[in-house]
Amino acid sequence: MNLLRKKSISEMLAQSQQKGLNRSLGAFDLTLLGIGAIIGTGIFVLTGVVAAEHAGPALILSFIISGLACAFAAFCYAEFASTVPIAGSVYTYTYATLGEMFAFLIGWDLMLEYLLATSAVATGWSAYFQSLIAGFGLHLPAALASAPGTGKGGMINLPAVIIILIITTLLSRGIRESARVNNIMVFIKLAVIILFIVAGVGYVKPDNWTPFMPFGFQGIVAGAATVFFAYIGFDAVATAAEEVKRPQRDLPLGIIWSLAVCTALYIIVSLVLTGMVPFAKLNVADPVSYALHYVGQDSIAGLVSVGAITGITTVLLVMLFAQVRISYAMSRDGLLPPVLSKVHERFKTPFKNTWLTGFVAAGIAGFIDLTTLAHLVNIGTLSAFSLIAVAVLVLRKTHPDLKRSFKAPFVPVLPVLTVIFCVYLMLSLPPLTWISFAVWISAGLVIYFLYARQRSHLNK
Repeated sequence: MNLLRKKSISEMLAQSQQKGLNRSLGAFDLTLLGIGAIIGTGIFVLTGVVAAEHAGPALILSFIISGLACAFAAFCYAEFASTVPIAGSVYTYTYATLGEMFAFLIGWDLMLEYLLATSAVATGWSAYFQSLIAGFGLHLPAALASAPGTGKGGMINLPAVIIILIITTLLSRGIRESARVNNIMVFIKLAVIILFIVAGVGYVKPDNWTPFMPFGFQGIVAGAATVFFAYIGFDAVATAAEEVKRPQRDLPLGIIWSLAVCTALYIIVSLVLTGMVPFAKLNVADPVSYALHYVGQDSIAGLVSVGAITGITTVLLVMLFAQVRISYAMSRDGLLPPVLSKVHERFKTPFKNTWLTGFVAAGIAGFIDLTTLAHLVNIGTLSAFSLIAVAVLVLRKTHPDLKRSFKAPFVPVLPVLTVIFCVYLMLSLPPLTWISFAVWISAGLVIYFLYARQRSHLNK
């Protein structure tokens, strides 16, 4: 039974009050942190691939289906984040409700999500950066421009490696500084997206929306499972719980506001993009810039490339931040080596953890292709969303009198719908993704039984 031993909520709340990380974020910072994490590779890179290969103009429906799954999960996250405002997100919530082994596996799963998301997003950043400098007649040698196995003669994706190391430097020096940089870049990103919508809407041809569902409903669902990657990020807001001034009030606001803003923008951009260019031509690395070039708006396309680079940089920042906070929480509980939870005296950040994570993410981004990474991130996130829904049901049953600053509506219907939506989308992912995921979880089980179970603080 000690595989299912639980950490008490009162102990967790007491632990969060101890001096450690710097509490300096408010609801506005959290909302921009969420937008910074969500809008990036999904809107600037994956929209084109999904329209061309899976959904066609019905890309909008793929975004709506994924958005619904995320909205259901977001309410569950908001309830937990306001009730148990501890660094670690779903890992922490699972530890309190389902037990240690499940908590370790979901933490291991989240590390797959955030680490690979950082690397995948860096690959998208590299594509836009190379597109931008090409406009000035500058080209990287083929050996340094892409990962091996992409068919482009690459040996390492050097821009992806460099941007991750720059973000690592920023994050290691403090959350307040990181949030300030994130807020500025989010405003630039939103301005560029609005510019694309305003510039592109006059070139929309309704004929490009016909046929609307060229790949049928199955294509829309497959597209939804892929564009789900575009929504990853609102859950990262919950990992900042111990750096928020008023977590009970501000965490739910940050989670829900950021998801609402991003969903509205995704739907509008999808309509404009597929209306400007026939969907079959959108299978490119930079579809938003390509669409503007296609209609002759070259100068605005250049601005969009700059905005895309800025936007994708904020995603990198938040994903890497979330990955470090998950491993920090697991280390503090004894499930990972103690060096990962050591806080720097001056910067008040898990300094060594941040740099170790940055080096690993940079290595993956330099040598592995984007498509493989995106599907693996999706299955990791969908399984985490399913568990958060189950955890809400368990906590309502086991701790009915616990003070909740925010309550998810329509319980138990909403958590059950979350699980159904997420499992349905998981089943639409390729078999190779499931095999890779099974291998990752198996490796996690080995580490849990050989290391974490004996060294857990609950074991003492």
